[in-house]
Amino acid sequence: MALTFRGGVHPDDMKRATSAKALEPMNAPETVVLPVSMHIGAPCEPLVSVGDAVFLGQKVADSSAAVSSPVHSPVSGTVTAIEPRLHPNGNLVQSIIIENDFFDTPAPDIEPRGTLESLSGERIIEIIREAGIVGLGGAGFPTHVKIRSGIGKVDTLIINCAECEPYITSGYRGMIEHTSEIIGGIRLVMKALGLTGAVIAVEANKPDAVEKLTQAAGDGIRVCVLRTKYPQGGEKQLIQAVTGRQVPPGGLPADVGCAVFNPETCAAVWRAVTTGLPLVTCNVTVAGSAVANPKNLICRIGTPVESLFAAAGGFSVEPQKLINGGPMMGVALYSMQTPVVKTTNALLAFTKKEVERFKPQQCIHCGRCVSACPMDLVPLYINMYYSKGMIRELEGLNVTDCIECGSCAYICPARLPLTQVCRTGKTLLGELKKKENAAK
Repeated sequence: MALTFRGGVHPDDMKRATSAKALEPMNAPETVVLPVSMHIGAPCEPLVSVGDAVFLGQKVADSSAAVSSPVHSPVSGTVTAIEPRLHPNGNLVQSIIIENDFFDTPAPDIEPRGTLESLSGERIIEIIREAGIVGLGGAGFPTHVKIRSGIGKVDTLIINCAECEPYITSGYRGMIEHTSEIIGGIRLVMKALGLTGAVIAVEANKPDAVEKLTQAAGDGIRVCVLRTKYPQGGEKQLIQAVTGRQVPPGGLPADVGCAVFNPETCAAVWRAVTTGLPLVTCNVTVAGSAVANPKNLICRIGTPVESLFAAAGGFSVEPQKLINGGPMMGVALYSMQTPVVKTTNALLAFTKKEVERFKPQQCIHCGRCVSACPMDLVPLYINMYYSKGMIRELEGLNVTDCIECGSCAYICPARLPLTQVCRTGKTLLGELKKKENAAK
C-alpha cells in the first residue's frame, strides 16, 4: 500500500510534455551572472576582482559564516563586473559577471577527492562544503550544515524523490539517468551522518524510477512508494508518510530523528567526491503552454533565463507569465535576464488565458482549505484575522508553520488568495515581534 499524509490536493501533474525527454546538455552562454547568495544563510563575499581570469570550478565567492555556501565559476573566462543584478527572488543581489572564453579550462585543484572507503565522515562534509552544495529541491539550505547538525540526532535518512509539483520532471529524469550517482551520493551522506541505512521515497506515478532505484539500491537502502498527491514532497509531509512521525510546530526534521535530502543533491555529492567538480550545473525543466518545444536541460548555473527558453524553441505564443519553479510554489520572474541559480529546477511560461485573474468571492466556510492543508492549519480563520488586521492573533493559529504549498488557494471555491495571505501574515507577524522585542 502506497504511503501518504493527511490533507493535500490532486492537481493534474501536467508532466506529459517532458517526462519522456532525456536531460539535454545546453551550450554554455557568453556571459554568466552569479549572485553571491544562492542559499539560505549569510551571503558570500567575492574572492575575485574585475579583470581577473577565472577557471571552470574556481571558487569566486565565500563566507566565514557558519551557515553559508561558496560560489564557483561554471565557465573559464574573465570577470567583467561585480554589481547588483536581479535575482530570481525579485531582489537586486550583488553578483559576479563572468565573460566565457569557451575553453572550459578547469581550476588546478579539480581532481578526485577519494572514495567512500578512503574518506572519513568529517572529510566528506568538508568536501561537500567546499563544493558549494546546497539542497537542490527546496530553499537551498547548505548541505554541509544539515549533515553536521544532524550527527547524533538523525536515525533516518530519507531521499525525497516525490517531485510532486506539476510540470517538473527534471528530477525524475535524473532518477532514471543518474541512478548510480544518486545511490553513490546517498552512501556518502550515510557515512557522513554515521548511518547504515536510508529510505528512497518515490511517488507511485514514477514506476520506472522505482524500478531503476530499487535495482541499484543495494544493502541498507530501501525504496518505498508514496501515493501520488500534492504536496507529497513537502519535507514534513514526507516524514509523516514514511515514518509516521510528526514534526512539531516550529520544529525541524532532526527533532524527530530525520534528515531529508534531494536525489540530485546526492548526485552532486558523488560528483564532488569522485571528480572534484563543485556544483556548477543544474537540471531544469522548461515547459508551459507558451513554450514551443518543452525540454529537460542541463545548464550552467548563472545562465540567463532567456537562453533556456531559446533552447526550448522559444515561445509558440507570447507568454503572459514566467515562473521560476512549479506553478504551486514557484516565483514570478520579472526579467528574462534573470540567471539560473543553484535551486532552479523549472522555468515555466504560460499564456494569458491560463493566468486570468479571478475576483475573490465571499468565504462560504465550506472548510475545504482546512481539509486540504497538510500542516493542519485553519486557513479560513487566518484569512479572517488577517483581513481585520489582527496580526498578533495569527501566532496562535500557527501561521508560521505554513509551508506555502498553495493547496488551500487551489481548492478554495471562492478563489481567495489564501496562500498569499499566509505568506504576508508570516512576514507581518515577524516584523511585529521584532518591534516588540526591540521595545523591551
